[in-house]
Amino acid sequence: MTNNVKVRVNLLAGDTENAKDIMEILNGQVLVGLMVKSFPSVESAVEKIKEFQRAGIPVSVGLGAADPAQWKKVADVSKLTIPPHVNQVFPAAGYTIGLLESVGATNTIVNAVITPSGTAGKVYVTTGPESQKYEEAISCEAAAALLADMGVTSVKFYPLNNRLDELAAMVKAAVDAGITIFEPTGGITIENMAETVRVCIANGATEVIPHIYTSIVDKTTGLTRVEDVQALRVALAEWM
Repeated sequence: MTNNVKVRVNLLAGDTENAKDIMEILNGQVLVGLMVKSFPSVESAVEKIKEFQRAGIPVSVGLGAADPAQWKKVADVSKLTIPPHVNQVFPAAGYTIGLLESVGATNTIVNAVITPSGTAGKVYVTTGPESQKYEEAISCEAAAALLADMGVTSVKFYPLNNRLDELAAMVKAAVDAGITIFEPTGGITIENMAETVRVCIANGATEVIPHIYTSIVDKTTGLTRVEDVQALRVALAEWM
């Protein structure tokens, strides 16, 4: 790591052994995503997450393709597992933080999904099940102020799809509002990850959590390919 910047990669793992291999390759700078959408119930998701936690794996509880219909399931699962990291839609992030604090969990990073609008400096915060019907952009500064009011400490910017000018504008606004953890997501590959991370750092982020999911998963086995994780390690060498 350089310049006191922390980089952790958020990725998938087919099982606990796959997760352990990934952690070893990336020096533990990893969060392993488990998507609640993949489970039929809160109980089954909790059971799988606890299996990973018993194996010493830091789990990121996810929605599943930022599906807003999963927001309550994410909150309930998180309350029962107290993971280090939670992905949440913008309107439900404050609720989730409060729910975790009600059980004494104050160290979990809860992000809030913000969507790029196609115009640098403007974003959508309407990422909930009802609000997603409205594409009404607000300034990055207003979005960051709302996050600060809610007590959210991390921005999930999804889907990024290499819109680096929009990324830069939102990172800067978030940092100016005191939010220094940033999570670019969507369309990130081994080839563009380092540049994506660099844009976040250049605009003031002190912790970057890029997400890279299905593009490095073997469709036959369901396992994240270790050779691709090794390539990620090389790409991110200056922060590892």
